[in-house]
Parts: sequence; structure tokens; C-alpha cells
Amino acid sequence: MIDFDALERANAPLNAFTDFDRAAVGGTGPLADLTIGIKANIATKGLPWTGGMALFRNRIAERDAVVVAQLRQAGAAIIGSLNMEEAALGAKTDNPWFGAVQNPHRLNFTAGGSSGGSGAAVAAGLCDAALGTDTMGSIRIPAAYCGIFGFKPAFDAVSQDGLEMTAPSLDTIGPMARDLETLERVARIISRFGEEDGEGPVATLSDLGHVACEPAVLTAYGAAVRAIGARGSVNLPHLPTRIRFAGFIAAARFLAGHLGQAGPEDISEQLAKLISYGPKRTADDLAEDAHVMDETKAALSDALETYSAIVLPTAPQTAFPHDQKAPANQADFTCLANIAGLPSISVPAGWSADGLPVGVQLIGKAGHEAGLFRLARALDHALSAYRPPSHFFHR
Repeated sequence: MIDFDALERANAPLNAFTDFDRAAVGGTGPLADLTIGIKANIATKGLPWTGGMALFRNRIAERDAVVVAQLRQAGAAIIGSLNMEEAALGAKTDNPWFGAVQNPHRLNFTAGGSSGGSGAAVAAGLCDAALGTDTMGSIRIPAAYCGIFGFKPAFDAVSQDGLEMTAPSLDTIGPMARDLETLERVARIISRFGEEDGEGPVATLSDLGHVACEPAVLTAYGAAVRAIGARGSVNLPHLPTRIRFAGFIAAARFLAGHLGQAGPEDISEQLAKLISYGPKRTADDLAEDAHVMDETKAALSDALETYSAIVLPTAPQTAFPHDQKAPANQADFTCLANIAGLPSISVPAGWSADGLPVGVQLIGKAGHEAGLFRLARALDHALSAYRPPSHFFHR
């Protein structure tokens, strides 16, 4: 039996779950021992399907998304809906309608966005695994900030059915967990999982794309590079900041069309401001954005014909206080896998001097997921950086 009263109490200081399904029970199958939470933009039958928006606050999902149905069929107990950034466009999960999610390693700090509720709930032990969505890093950034593992599948390897979209050309559903074994078990259920092991060395990103990183991130990244024996480097045709901006515009344009008629009672002033950038782009601007994304995808795909994976930081910084503005470069590294449609795993890699988690990520080749997880396990074994937060629910 799941003690939902105890879960409610443990969730209260974190605000990770917005709704629990007190009727949830597990079944039989390969995930029969797991409790799983679902980000609120993924349809879960009988629960609010809000996408983090007031616009959909009263919408109840009439059926499960394909990924949720797959988890139930595999025996998992789907225990509730998780808080998220409004419309999955943002960096902090400080939701104006459903409240801020707290990082279980330090209250009043962000758990990352946009899948902040998923990251916080898993890190805090409220569930064994969670589904998030990743448009330009929204699984891997919360995983890094919360000190857990996160997997973004290849773009076309997982169903988008039942997903409230942010950018249909980039959105990918994926799992988060406290260990790689659980992460892989869930990934194999919801996504197409290639058994190729991959060959060749692991590469770095040349000069880290000139992205400014905090000292703790550089220290953990250096340890990861040494641990995995990385050699060789990949050059990008454009700076990560420019690549990330092209991805942001894709999201802003879609949401402007999807939400553009909503009033201030339905979407926040901040979200309205963000999506307003999409329609401002001229035809020449959009052609340049498409060129940037196409060249980036080609460069990464070409590199992975030589290298088995690319290792780079997950985010340039650790978690920061909610009262600080989110850094503009937060998704400069994570956006690359989305633009190229490639699978990527974030692994705990170290700690800042003041005790906040740092993550590194591996980007691999579609169809070589088994090899990507093998590399992640080797990295995790060498770094041994996972540790539970002070706010951890012992069930």
C-alpha cells in the first residue's frame, strides 16, 4: 500500500506534486516495483492535464498518453501529476499558477526547468522515477540541479501522443531516476532502445563552445573527461548561444500560435513576453535559424560517425535561488541534443563548494542507446557523485 498521507506531508515543503492519484496501485510486469510520477503536460487518465497553465487548470485527461499506458502495462504505479514550468517554457519551475518547486538539496533554490517537479520528486524519494519532457534540456537540467539521472531519448524514439506541446519539432518525453538501472528500465519501456554498443573514443566539445561555466562545473567536467578517457574534440558551426536561440524561437513561434488568443487570466505576463518573440522574426531571420539548426544537426551527426559519444557539462551552473534571474546560457549545452534529435544522459558528477550538485551529460547516436548507457555506467562508477538530499522521503 502506498501511504499517500505521508507523501502529502513530504511533498508539502517541495511542491513537486500538484495532484496525487490515491487509487494508484501497481500491476505485474517489469516495472511492478516502481512508483512513477508524470509531468503535468503528459495526459494521465483522471488527473488534471494542465501543462502548468491556468488555461487548462480544469482539464482532466480522459485517457492516458501512450507512454503512461506503457508504464501501467509494465506494472508501474502511476501516483500523480508533477509541477512544471508554465507551458514548459522556462528555467526555474517557479510557476505563477501552481507555485514554485523547491530543490530538495536546498529550499528556496530552483530545481531547474521545465521538469522541475519531476526532478525534485525523484531526488526527494517521493517516487522511484518520473517522466519529464525535454525541449532544450528540460529533463537533463533538473536532473543536474537535483543530483539525479535523466535521459532524453532520440527525438523519434518515443511517442508524443498525449503531450501538451511546446515545440513539436524538439519535444521529447523521457525518464528521471536516482540510479541508472531504474532509468534504463523505464527508458526501455517507453522508447525505442537500440542495442548497438558503439565504437570509437569519446570526444569533448572544443573550448566548451566558449560558454562561461562556474568553477564547480569545470572541476566536475574535468574529472568526467579524465574518467571516461575522452580524446578528440568536436567543433560546432555556430556558438551554442546562437543554436539555443534558434531552438527558443521554434518554441516561441509554436506557442504564439497555440496560446496567442489567451488573456492575462490564462497565461502569465512572463509567458506572454516569451512567446511574443516568435512572431517578431522575419522570413530572413527564420531562414537563418533553420540554417543554424540544420548545420548543427549535421555537425553532431557527422562527429558521431567517428566518436561513440560527446561528453560535456549538463548546465553551466548549479542551482540558484528562486529570487535570482535565470542565467541566459542555462540550456546552451543541453539544446544540442534536441536540435540534432540525439539521445543524451545526464549523470551526477560532483558538488559545488557549498554543497549543490553538478551534472555532466553524454550525447550519443540514435540506435546506440545500450552503448550510451554503458558509458554512463562507467562514468557513474568512476565519479560516484550521487548522494540523496537532506529532504529525502524514506518510505
